[in-house]
Amino acid sequence: MKAMQVNDYGPASDLTLVDVNKPTINADQILVQIGASGVNPVDTYIRSGINNYTASFPHTPGNDGSGTIVEVGKNVTDFQVGQRVYFSRNLTGSAAEYAVTLPTHTFPLANALSFVEGACLGVPYTTAHRALFGRAHAQAGDKVLIHGATGAVGIAAVQLAMASGMDVVASAGTVEGANLLRAQGVQTVIMHNEEGYLSPFQSLDTGFDVIIEMLANHNLDQDLKALAFGGRVAVIGNRGTVEINPRDLMARDAAVMGVALANCKPAELKRIAQAMLPLFEAGVLKPVVRKEYALTELPQAHDDVLKSGAQGNLVVRVSE
Repeated sequence: MKAMQVNDYGPASDLTLVDVNKPTINADQILVQIGASGVNPVDTYIRSGINNYTASFPHTPGNDGSGTIVEVGKNVTDFQVGQRVYFSRNLTGSAAEYAVTLPTHTFPLANALSFVEGACLGVPYTTAHRALFGRAHAQAGDKVLIHGATGAVGIAAVQLAMASGMDVVASAGTVEGANLLRAQGVQTVIMHNEEGYLSPFQSLDTGFDVIIEMLANHNLDQDLKALAFGGRVAVIGNRGTVEINPRDLMARDAAVMGVALANCKPAELKRIAQAMLPLFEAGVLKPVVRKEYALTELPQAHDDVLKSGAQGNLVVRVSE
């Protein structure tokens, strides 16, 4: 089968298309023919060996993906050959024609979604759902800021928060990003590259119950000043260090919590997938695909996913 691989930590340009044997499964695994592979920042961290991520070599990137089950192990009872699925995490890498997955991280793909859209679900939507509900305990009526809302996780968080009856404010860095958020139904869009953009919200009366933060090293100190009493910041993304004043937390009885999908246990993953499935079927949740790539264009996708001004998901098409 065809797969994109690297043989050591390095830049995206080291990724090469190779012919390798189709993987085999054991009694507890699933073999999926890949329709599309999602591209997320974490894929680049693993490939580069940074942010405490490691890989074994040769390494095929790709945590997320979707496709059709072609083989199930004899101990697998909840899935069948021919079923359309998506997955978050897998054992062999989704930037290939086939990948081995585990039942604990494989989920039915809504009939309303294509494989390209299905490849957007594993990391982005699961992370957004866990940040909002599992960690920040957001609920209907809460005032929520999605800080850096135009990327894959941001758009997912916007859709989930709006579907749950929250008062959503979202930030963008470009006019195009702001227009995308308004097209999603966001009434209040703020531009996070403008000086003092959080000032109108930095009081107990105007602050947020929940902030979903995509770049904590740039924003966390100002986020804390923009919380309502009992407010919570859920940190999804961070690329450095930041200095904060803990008194901003103390004055509000506020909290900051980290969100890492790797810490999500199988039972929680299953609950999240079950909660979102009817929303995907009904079109309430709908992935935004910014760009599709051929398998051989994976190096460019790895470079693009780290650029600022993201507007939705990047997806590699593997088969029709």
